[in-house]
Amino acid sequence: MTSRSVTAVHAAYRDDIGDLVTRRPVPGPGVENVGAFLFLNHHGPQIYTPDNRGLPFGPHPHRGFETVTFILEGELAHTDSAGHESIIRAGGVQWMTAGRGIVHAEVSPAGFKRDGGPLEILQLWLNLPARLKMTAPRYVGLQADGIPAITAEGATVHLISGEFQGHSGPIESLTSVFLCWVELQPGTAVTFDGLNGRDIFLYAARGGVAVEDRQVPHFHLAQLGAGDSVTVSASKPALFLFGHADPIDEPIVAHGPFVMNSVEEIRTAFADYQAGKFGVAEIVER
Repeated sequence: MTSRSVTAVHAAYRDDIGDLVTRRPVPGPGVENVGAFLFLNHHGPQIYTPDNRGLPFGPHPHRGFETVTFILEGELAHTDSAGHESIIRAGGVQWMTAGRGIVHAEVSPAGFKRDGGPLEILQLWLNLPARLKMTAPRYVGLQADGIPAITAEGATVHLISGEFQGHSGPIESLTSVFLCWVELQPGTAVTFDGLNGRDIFLYAARGGVAVEDRQVPHFHLAQLGAGDSVTVSASKPALFLFGHADPIDEPIVAHGPFVMNSVEEIRTAFADYQAGKFGVAEIVER
């Protein structure tokens, strides 16, 4: 078994959105995407005071890709034009397939705006191949108790999709994407295999990790070389986001909230949205 090693480490850069602390490791200087993994926003960690305005993501459209949102701390209220509505709390995940077009809102529930509290959220964008870009929108929201937490020798793998040590993630990816986040205790490690030919995504959100003695500090993205396995270790408490996916060997044309294969498809997406074909998402105060 050939282990993957780190070929580059990229710092997330600060790009705050109003009073929301935001770091973005990809896209950024030196890395446009990591194959099928297009974009990551790391919001927080921060403490919101009582009587705050909450998250600023009112209704907005998407087409051509998927969003996966990890709520590490705090709460997130979701509504969309396909009729889905939820409040996901700390430890939960929401996976939305925008497909042919959806309008959604991601805001803070009324209770969080009233009381405040800690907030930390990761949102990852996943590409879809041309054959699926116009698929029907889909949404799955999971609380922490609906996500398997596989613990072994000081490592806890919170499995969202794919297979790990005989366990299956609760979400079936349309493109066989493996996704999890991992908590490591000091002096522990976890190994993932079956990675040959796959795009690998590894982002250190807390504490920093190491891959074959190469350090990946917190708020940094690691790019990995070829191989069919990777071992990630930590010398202090750490949390990292990990995923792998089959490459999508197609043009990527991204503009604002749309990710398609051509400029003409982007123009069509804007025209369809402006014509009301994506529907409407209402913000529901709960």
